Amino acid sequence: MARMVMCVKLKRELPGLDRPPVPGELGQRIYEHISQQAWEMWQDQSRLLINHYGLNLADPDARQLLRDEMERFLFGDSDEKPEGWTPDEPGGGGGGAKGKGGAPPAPSRKK
Repeated sequence: MARMVMCVKLKRELPGLDRPPVPGELGQRIYEHISQQAWEMWQDQSRLLINHYGLNLADPDARQLLRDEMERFLFGDSDEKPEGWTPDEPGGGGGGAKGKGGAPPAPSRKK
């Protein structure tokens, strides 16, 4: 039987993750309070952010930005798309970015 969690993102009880998805305190918090479904939503959102802003995950600043956005997406009320993002044309796979590039937004430090 799947481990159930009260998902703070989706506000209902759902199957949880098998293990913390990232190391440290944030990973444990995600494991305890985020469902598998919400985690999959974050994975889609993270790909969108990486592609839209052309983030290089070898860059520590890009990794920190993505981590901040992950926390905001999963535990805040945000699932907004990046500024300037528009979906691909119908039938084009969806979720892409037109006019991609530009500087990513400054990471929000709200806690």
